[in-house]
Amino acid sequence: MIIRCDNCSVSLQLDESKIPSGKFTVRCPRCQNLLRVQKDGSGKGLSPVEQLESSQPAPAAQDGLAQFAAKESENQINSALKSLMAALQTDKGALDKDPDEDEKPRRILLCLGSKLDETAKVLAAAGYKVYIAETPAQANERLREGKTELLIFSPDFAPELGGAAVIQQKANAMYSSERRRLYLISLEDNVTTMNAQDAFLRNLNLVVNTSDIPQLPMVLSRSIHDFNSLYHYFNKAMGLMPV
Repeated sequence: MIIRCDNCSVSLQLDESKIPSGKFTVRCPRCQNLLRVQKDGSGKGLSPVEQLESSQPAPAAQDGLAQFAAKESENQINSALKSLMAALQTDKGALDKDPDEDEKPRRILLCLGSKLDETAKVLAAAGYKVYIAETPAQANERLREGKTELLIFSPDFAPELGGAAVIQQKANAMYSSERRRLYLISLEDNVTTMNAQDAFLRNLNLVVNTSDIPQLPMVLSRSIHDFNSLYHYFNKAMGLMPV
């Protein structure tokens, strides 16, 4: 049986005579990602092509697409105008910090369970482009594109696939340069929103209580603003855009 790691894409050859029946778990030797595998009706695993077909990138929610497109177009026009102004400025330091960077349109990936619909609706109304993952593989394929820098997950995301644990494991296994570009948020029942110590100890950027979902856009705006301010000069030196 050949299986494909949905994290690093390496193909692994397994001895079918030693494979247990039903679902089982394999650890990728390259990236240490846990892979959950299941035999098909014939007793064999899915082919690499079938695995790719079942691991399509998380699709975008339809709500809010028009608002996001309009906001993105406006942001692109403003960026072009600011670049022109910067080229004409004698004192370039005046435009060192973009005052509107916190208002730029953002893409956000949701890996949620029971609070998915409520969260997606609130974020779409706030101008986010929302992607919805049903499995960890879908989430990973969407992140692989490099355009989605915000991810919200919850403990009840795809529990049969260990969804929350897989998301956390992926974040923990990232190089520091990659981890800085992923803004990771956990949405839970028993946390205090914006508890920085709790988030730090768990290698997260933000924790949010489910009761605060209606205020989630405001919480994200403030938290991301603080994060971008912290890394402003680092991003400038590295030529990176803010989150």
